[in-house]
Amino acid sequence: MKRIHYSWVILIITFFSIIVAGIVRSSSGVFIVPFENEFGWDRSVISLAFAISLFLYGLSGPFMAALIEVLGLKKMMVLAMSTLLAGILLTFFMQYEWQLILIWGIIIGLGSGVFLTVLSPYVANRWFEKRRGLAVGILTASTATGQLILLPVLAIIIESYSWRWAIGLILVLSLIMLAIILLFMKNNPKEVGTLPYGLAEEKQEAVTVQNKNPIAMAFQSLIEAVRVKEFWLLAGSFFICGLSTSGLIGTHFISYCISFGLPVVTAASLLSFMGIFDLIGTTVSGWLSDRFDNRWLLFWYYALRGASLVLLPFALNEGSIGLLIIFSVFYGLDWIATVPPTISISRQVFGMEKSGIVYGWIFAAHQVGAAVAAYGGGLIFKIFNSYTWAFFLAGIFCLLGSLFVILIKKHKAVTKVKGDAMEIEKRC
Repeated sequence: MKRIHYSWVILIITFFSIIVAGIVRSSSGVFIVPFENEFGWDRSVISLAFAISLFLYGLSGPFMAALIEVLGLKKMMVLAMSTLLAGILLTFFMQYEWQLILIWGIIIGLGSGVFLTVLSPYVANRWFEKRRGLAVGILTASTATGQLILLPVLAIIIESYSWRWAIGLILVLSLIMLAIILLFMKNNPKEVGTLPYGLAEEKQEAVTVQNKNPIAMAFQSLIEAVRVKEFWLLAGSFFICGLSTSGLIGTHFISYCISFGLPVVTAASLLSFMGIFDLIGTTVSGWLSDRFDNRWLLFWYYALRGASLVLLPFALNEGSIGLLIIFSVFYGLDWIATVPPTISISRQVFGMEKSGIVYGWIFAAHQVGAAVAAYGGGLIFKIFNSYTWAFFLAGIFCLLGSLFVILIKKHKAVTKVKGDAMEIEKRC
């Protein structure tokens, strides 16, 4: 029997690590109303805490990528999961608004940084030579899998018992995942005496960066990237991506449904239903990104997402379960499907060595958009007592995003390996 390549073991560990980190982030939507009811906090304040979290974990992306290069993959995953554990544990003891902001805004935001920003492209680039796009698609879809499995469970626990029991479940899962990372995670293929999946013979490696300053590395990459038009187009479109996904749907969808009289479990189940199609759509998107023009993939993803967001207020106003299911299918299919093509274009434009940190900066723009929507959605609700304008505006922004990506020109991307005169060119 043929032995399974260890790259797939790493993929599985990373997949479940992202699931755990992702459920901490996506669970924010089910905790808004319980926090509001128990502590009497204003919804805009709760939204601010979640917005800070989204902003911080996005902003930390390029620095996390640089730290992985300096400290190693396993050590960074252990530190990040430990930080998440600390934040989850402290949630049991919070009493004041500033504590919510500190715990869910800063601690959990920073703890999520490695898992939800640069981990997927880093693992795919270092552990896979072939099936790289598929690996990115699978890892990106893992956030949806956690949402698919656990959000309805958390909603049922909150409704039947208390939000504290739901936090307890997340705490147990995080502890299990930390143990698995400690036991089985590896930094690179050399540690298990193998090569990246699909690589027949070893390539000359780039010069080590372990003695470099990670902050300097991150800002140096940014200085180089801002001179390239594609960086601004990718960052602008990803700002819109974050605004229309984790910032708006991830934070406010459940509360929006509740405002129309839908039970919390039904709303969480719809979000979970989106997760099914997100898992399919993002995995297929990774496969497609290896084979088709990534610009046109992104164009259709943003256009379809915009159309579905405009549909949602009508579906809720009509009280039509059929329309809500249609929304869930179309929105779910491309919720995170934008990630594999965006990573692919980043790698083609900036090269293998720099693409991880550059993508971290692009993802930072994604999370700025998410933070704007998380806080802005709560603010719009406070002013109009409704989320409708927030969803309409997000739909319009998505249509704008589809125009951004189509402006990216085809070109030849060059990847250089230090100490080697050879240049590897790949058609974008």
